[in-house]
Order: sequence, then C-alpha cells, then structure tokens
Amino acid sequence: MPTKIMNDKKNFSLLGHNTFGFNVSCKRFVEYSSTEEAQQLVASLDDTDKPLLIIGGGSNLLLKEDYPATVIHSAIRGIEVLDKAEGLVRCGSGEVWDDIVDWSIRHNLYGAENLSIIPGEVGASAVQNIGAYGAEVKDLIYDVECVEIETGKLCHFSNEDCQYSYRQSRFKRDWRDKYFITHVTYKFFTTFKPELDYGNIRAALAEQGIDAPTAEDVRATVINIRNSKLPDPKVQGNAGSFFINPIVDQRTFDRLSTEFPNLRYFEVDENGEKHYKIPAGWMIEQCGWKGKKVGCVGVHDKQALVLVNLGGAEGKDIIALMHAIQKDVKHKFGLELHPEVNIRP
Repeated sequence: MPTKIMNDKKNFSLLGHNTFGFNVSCKRFVEYSSTEEAQQLVASLDDTDKPLLIIGGGSNLLLKEDYPATVIHSAIRGIEVLDKAEGLVRCGSGEVWDDIVDWSIRHNLYGAENLSIIPGEVGASAVQNIGAYGAEVKDLIYDVECVEIETGKLCHFSNEDCQYSYRQSRFKRDWRDKYFITHVTYKFFTTFKPELDYGNIRAALAEQGIDAPTAEDVRATVINIRNSKLPDPKVQGNAGSFFINPIVDQRTFDRLSTEFPNLRYFEVDENGEKHYKIPAGWMIEQCGWKGKKVGCVGVHDKQALVLVNLGGAEGKDIIALMHAIQKDVKHKFGLELHPEVNIRP
C-alpha cells in the first residue's frame, strides 16, 4: 500500500497560492514535505496529472484560468549549516526566501542583503535566478538537490550545471517540469562587503547619516526602498516585476541613446562583452502607462514595472494589459518586452 502524501486534495482553490489574487482552482493539489515524499509522489503520478504545474509561493505566477491538471508545491522546511567556515547552508525548498536572508545576516553570513523581501521560496530562487539592486542569487547557489520526475532518482546539480544567466536557468528551459527541487545549498560570504552602487541604496543610506553600513543597515534600507515602491499583494494583487529588463548590444544601445538622450541604462557583462540593460519600467513610464487603469487592472503608480489587480480581475485582463504595453514599447523603442512571470496554462 503506498505511503500517504502529506497533502493531496482534489478541486483545490489556488487563491492562496497566487499573489495576483485570482480565485482559480486546480484539478489536484499535492504538497510534499520531504525528499522521500517527493519520490513517493513521482511514483503516484499518471497521465491524468499532466501537464504538471510546479509552483513556489505563487509570487511569479499568472494563472489565466482554472488549471486542468495537477499542481505541485514543496513544503520542505529546514535550515542546516553544512560548513560555517565556508558559508555553506542547506535550505528546504519550501522555506520563504526572505526568512533565509534574515537568518543569514543574523548568523554573520552575507551576500543576500540586496535580495531582501523578494517574495517567493527557496526552490523558486534556484529556478528564477532572482535578483535585485545589483545582486543575483546565482552568486550564492552552490548545489541544487532534485527528484527527477521521470525516474524518482535523487540528483545534485552544481551552479555550473544550472547554467544561470539573467533571470534564467536550465530549470526554466530544457529542465522545465522535469524535477522537483527539494533543497538548495547556498555558499554565503563570511565577510561583509556591501554592494551599494545599484539603484539608490547609497543615497538612502546617506540620508540616514550612515557612511559605513552594516549588513543589517543595507537590508533595512532595501526593505524601505522596496516597500515605498511596490504594492503589498495582500492589499493589491500583483506579481512584482512583471517584465524582464531587456539587455541590448552596443549597436542597439547607440541607436537608443541617440533617439532618447535621457535613456536609462546599466552596463552589464554578457559572455565577456559589454551590453546594456534598459529598465523596462522606465520605458513603460515613457509610454504613458505609469498609474494608468484599464477596467479592473492597471499599472502601479509608483513602479511602472508592476501590473496590478484593482479588484475582481481575471488572468485574461492582465494578459490584455500586457499585450497593450508590449505593443507601445515596441512602437516607441523598437524593443520586445518579455514577461518575467510564469503564465499558465
């Protein structure tokens, strides 16, 4: 007789599992709370469960309608120090990401401060390569433990195996829906070296009279900045940054900087060559969308990169708004905007 899965429900509401606040449901919802349960789950799946939808905290998810198959969520918790001197910490994939940031600073482990209060869970951090204020989680990921869905085999992937790049990983490409992530091991820095030159962190610290910030100072400042610009999903449904910032080559940058003297950009290194990241929020604002409302959806009035559910919206409403914004940005700047959120089904 098969072992009972921790949480296995039929016709389950996903209202509490997507930060847009869409009242959609799925045919089956299953949570696993250990590697062993993940392996048991693999053995129980059949064709009626497909296509699987693997979710984290639902903060990077747009469900257009009820999901006609099975939704999988990790409830694996736990923080284990593998080697304090090396900064190696193994975390359950169901841990809330910001709890890990807070824990690391309190234990004198650094590198995640600029990633404070990014919504989501540990497992999703390894899929999405979350980033903010000049930092990316790929610079901390050491090992990702997974259960292969096809075989139930336990796998370990190194940072290099995952092929991380800007908001990308193999889990989003050729490994999509092939693994249940169970644990992520991070290699934190044991010496604090503040990264202050992205965004307005340095200026915000200066306003507080802080010229030699601690990790706690940087975390608190990042939290204040993000809270001042981003809506609380509990108050106004949203998925945070909706679009990926386009990265362009030198030729495209030269064209844009000629056409738009006030162009916003950040220099980035792509495979050893200089490229330029163009803020999608800035382009959306230049197209007149910031603060604009269209029926029950709109663009946030403090951060144009955030699309919001004003109340009673459905996934199709956000999709229509997305297409309208993409069309305007393409017309004005000649650039394609791609969604950062996972749009299903």
